[in-house]
Amino acid sequence: MRTQRQVVDYSLQKRAVLRDLLAARVGRYDVCDASPYLKNAARFHGEPTEERCPICRSDNLVHVHYIYGDELKQSAGQARTRAELSVLAMTLREFQVFVVEVCPGCDWNHLVEQYLLGRDGLAGGVDDGSEQEAVGGSSAPAGSGPRRRREAQR
Repeated sequence: MRTQRQVVDYSLQKRAVLRDLLAARVGRYDVCDASPYLKNAARFHGEPTEERCPICRSDNLVHVHYIYGDELKQSAGQARTRAELSVLAMTLREFQVFVVEVCPGCDWNHLVEQYLLGRDGLAGGVDDGSEQEAVGGSSAPAGSGPRRRREAQR
């Protein structure tokens, strides 16, 4: 998505959990513990993937997107589809998305990534001219400051 920013990837943590499972430091029931709410969210709001479950290897994983933010009010903590996320990203200033992978067969679940969405991500590229004096100084011609910055960004 266009406004996605501050992405945190949890793949290293997932690898560590799987390594602990293979080394028998944790049991299968410790990592395959999806709650009924998470399983229902995966069934009704989840996005199927092509990736196989790392535990049972029989089912494909499902990604569930949970949203949190001050502007969401009562909707905070709900699962949403990617299509709904793109609509919300254009209407709300900022909200956080947590992506959880779930196996419908063995109940494996793990946080995959988190990121921010919202209109505030679009505001970073807008040039309002307020930096012209600090960057260009007062000796630059009046119309040359923003043009030079735009050319430098390309």
